[in-house]
Amino acid sequence: MKIPDSELILNSDGSIYHLNLKPSDIASTIITVGDPERVDDISRCFDSIELKIQKREFKTHTGIYKGKRISVISTGIGTDNIDIVLNELDALVNIDFKTRKVKDELTRLDIIRIGTSGAIQPSIPVDGFLVSEMAIGFDNLLHFYRSEAVVNNDFSEAFIKHTNWHNKRSVPYVVSADDSLLQMFSSDVFIKGCTATGVGFYGPQGRVLRLALQDNDMIQNIKNFRFQEKSITNLEMETAGIYGLAKLLGHRALSLNAILANRTTGTFSKEPQKTIDALIEHTLEVISA
Repeated sequence: MKIPDSELILNSDGSIYHLNLKPSDIASTIITVGDPERVDDISRCFDSIELKIQKREFKTHTGIYKGKRISVISTGIGTDNIDIVLNELDALVNIDFKTRKVKDELTRLDIIRIGTSGAIQPSIPVDGFLVSEMAIGFDNLLHFYRSEAVVNNDFSEAFIKHTNWHNKRSVPYVVSADDSLLQMFSSDVFIKGCTATGVGFYGPQGRVLRLALQDNDMIQNIKNFRFQEKSITNLEMETAGIYGLAKLLGHRALSLNAILANRTTGTFSKEPQKTIDALIEHTLEVISA
């Protein structure tokens, strides 16, 4: 079936609407980052750069690192932007822009997030690295898609019961990382954890500046939750959306977190950029190997 112009929106040069990219512009291995400036932090490590494009908060660099073609793209913050980025990346490889039809043979992307995060378990050290075995989304992105086949309802139902989750909030959804990518990054460099994806940075993650919270015990309840020997380890704002859409679209995804804060101990990294750079360097080495 031909996809209408209003659904698959292309720019006058044939690039996809938000990302401003053409199918030949991206590699099959993609690193996502939230901050557009972090794209430069990664691509400066490349041996060569073939492409630099930016539209709005979506900056893309494609290049070669030790013989491996890699694209780096900034998503901005939040799963609303993840919806744009994941769907448009998939369209670039799996929809024929001339016929506006889904291709008969689909291409699988490897999507690896390099991001920052705050731990909520006191045992997780600031400046450590955490790989997300699974993610629980407090947003509602995945509920707009037929996602029953990729979510862990037992986990989310146990979480709702334990935390007395407010019924006016979105129902949390739980999605696992890709097993093969998780195996690639399984080493003593990384702590394995379950990442919570929030819909904001302040109230939705239990931070108080001037506004009172609806639930003062939320973070403590999340920290104390256990399900089949797993606990929620850290908070950020994209991982669950990436995992959910990647699985639905047939791609592999993994989220790597530089732990810059520990919410339980009240500590923050004294050298955050050094920690992020170390995670970037390690990730590139694993990908290129």
